[in-house]
Amino acid sequence: MRVRCRPSKMKNLCVLCLLSLYFLFSTAHTLIGIESSQRDRVFLFEDFSDLSSWKPLYFKKIKRHTSYEVKKENGLSFLEAKSNSSASALVHKAVFNVYEFPYLRFRILVRNIYEKGNAEEKSGDDYPLRIYVMFKYDPARVGFWDRIKYNSLRLLYGSYPPYATINYIWANRKHSHSILTSRYTKRAKMVVIESGKDHLNSWRQYQVNMLEDFIRAFGERPPALAQIAIMNDSDNTAEGSVSLIDYIEVSRAPENIKMNGEAK
Repeated sequence: MRVRCRPSKMKNLCVLCLLSLYFLFSTAHTLIGIESSQRDRVFLFEDFSDLSSWKPLYFKKIKRHTSYEVKKENGLSFLEAKSNSSASALVHKAVFNVYEFPYLRFRILVRNIYEKGNAEEKSGDDYPLRIYVMFKYDPARVGFWDRIKYNSLRLLYGSYPPYATINYIWANRKHSHSILTSRYTKRAKMVVIESGKDHLNSWRQYQVNMLEDFIRAFGERPPALAQIAIMNDSDNTAEGSVSLIDYIEVSRAPENIKMNGEAK
């Protein structure tokens, strides 16, 4: 795998339903920019040379959409997510097995945070960048009344909403807990990977174990199938921000990196 050297909402249950539409896309392994020797370890390596593997997600009641654009610099590419009192997302088409590929690694740069942002209030539920992991609905995991609710939502939206989601977020302030429950639904957990202004405007690399984080967040083991989505949203705070993503990787084993910083 080539080395990158650049110096350089979930708002309510309706959003969950909309996100679920993307589980209909291919479950084939999507291997982008991966050398053959890495294919046993890596399920997905997205370096944002284009957006052919992604689909936009718009929310019915939110008219202003976040801009997602591939930018190129010094022969390398990255994704720019720019919001302005807006919200929309990108969802990757591929579905993966989180038990086989539990590690998520990504490299991001956040230009600014939202002054009115607050992960513990609905009015502040905006983030300059969040990376979703959406876990597919499994009827064996829910009770009778929840199965009725999921079936009703499937009839309404054409497919089941996810069973649960984890959001890896850059919060504007420090919180007493590293995992927070969304103010819109208990089936969405917010995992704080960074907060505040100390590391704005610098590339930051993160590696997480999605399987372990789900167990910590929900107190149970997750469904096997999952998908990745990304969003920069500012519809609640009516502010604006710009964030960059260098790459996203889903893999079987971790890389030897310095957590919350640049590669060793």
